[in-house]
Amino acid sequence: MNAYNFYRLARWFYERKVPVIPKLIKSLIYLLFNSFVPYTAKIGKGTVFGYGGMGVVLHKNSVIGEKCLVGQQVTVGSNVAYFTKELMTDVPVIGNNVYIGAGAKILGNIKIGNNSVIGANAVVIKDVPENGIVAGVPAKLIRIKESVSEAVR
Repeated sequence: MNAYNFYRLARWFYERKVPVIPKLIKSLIYLLFNSFVPYTAKIGKGTVFGYGGMGVVLHKNSVIGEKCLVGQQVTVGSNVAYFTKELMTDVPVIGNNVYIGAGAKILGNIKIGNNSVIGANAVVIKDVPENGIVAGVPAKLIRIKESVSEAVR
C-alpha cells in the first residue's frame, strides 16, 4: 500500500458522502507517509507516488492528471500566504503523463501541460507548455520534447 491507494479509498468514501472514514484515512496517510494527500484533491487514475508518497503535500483543490509520476517531497499548492474563499481555487492544474521530480514545488494558479517534465527541486510558478521540460529555481523552460520517449533520456 502507498499514499495513492489510501487516497483512492478515501476518495471513494468521499464521493459516496460517507462522513468520517475519509478523514480517518487522510490522517492515516499523514501518520504512515508523513504526507498530506486530501481526498478532495482530484488525482487521475494510474498516477504513481515515488517511494509511496513520502512527504508529498497537495492542496485540497489541486488537480493532477492521469498516469503522472510524483516524486517524494513534492508540494503542489497555492502561493498565497493568506487564504480567502476567492483564492482557494488558485492552485495548479497538472496535465496527464507528467513527471514531477523529487522535491519540486508547483505553486500558484498555473497549468502544467501534458507530457511535461519538472526537474528535481524545481520551483514552478509559471505555466509549462505541453511536452515542456523545466528545471531550476525559479523553473525555466529548458526545451520542448519532440516525442514522448524523450523524457526518459
